[in-house]
Amino acid sequence: MINLAHISDVHLAPMPPVRARDLMSKRLVGYMNWRIKRQRTLAGDGLVKLVHHMNSHTPDMTAVTGDLVNIALPAEYNTAHNWLETLGDPARVCVSPGNHDAYVKGGLDNAFERWGQYLRGETLDTSRFPYVRRVGDVAIIVCSSAVPSAPAFALGHFDAAQGARLTRLLKLLGEGGYFRVVTIHHPPNQELSHYRVGLYGAAIFRRAIAEAGAELVLHGHTHQSSIYAIPGPGADVPVVGVAAAGAAQGDTGGHDPARYNLFSIQRLGTAWQCIMREYGFQRLSSDIVLRLSLRVY
Repeated sequence: MINLAHISDVHLAPMPPVRARDLMSKRLVGYMNWRIKRQRTLAGDGLVKLVHHMNSHTPDMTAVTGDLVNIALPAEYNTAHNWLETLGDPARVCVSPGNHDAYVKGGLDNAFERWGQYLRGETLDTSRFPYVRRVGDVAIIVCSSAVPSAPAFALGHFDAAQGARLTRLLKLLGEGGYFRVVTIHHPPNQELSHYRVGLYGAAIFRRAIAEAGAELVLHGHTHQSSIYAIPGPGADVPVVGVAAAGAAQGDTGGHDPARYNLFSIQRLGTAWQCIMREYGFQRLSSDIVLRLSLRVY
């Protein structure tokens, strides 16, 4: 049995010192948003407790689906690297970057430089994404939707070239008999498409899944727990979104309190079984509880 943990939207707090010249870009809008809203709804105290609880399960791999930082200050990438080390060494942790990780031009390059092997794996060519991590008979295919965008936008982008590579990888891994888990920051379902915060190229992503197949898709971005499905070649593929790990337990601005998901994956004869357990805080409690347990595959 392979245990895969999923955590997302950490938005590490507190914000490091900010100089006036740091805000001569989209960062100004993000900083104002942080001061007015996010510093009240996102807190780091609960995150330490949540990670400790998650690590107590000793997952074989932890998938982080982005938004580790807030406004892409250089110091934030250092803080995020130190936080990633609390999850485990790079061989057991893989990151799919989010829009905040690429908040301004050059931000994603800074993430690659500082986070190193947490953002790398097997690839088809010299392209960064998708990359693959394999644990036993489970393959995690890590995609990226992270791009810088205009102020007040939090959109993602998935282009045809990445879609072609994803299709090929899914076919190869499917032929190899792997349980294929695809990770991406932005949700790929049509119902959550939005010109300002949605995933441009979501249809390309869905076509790759429909053509080549996958067993599970994981994402973040919405700060909400969700379960739905997108079409696969023979049957629908479950898509699971996880609530923001950095959310406070009280005032969450309408979002779910901090949570993570744990997937237990095993082969039963010629079939697969995947049990999902959702752990997290309740709105009126500081205790981490098992909120949900169900078979998703």
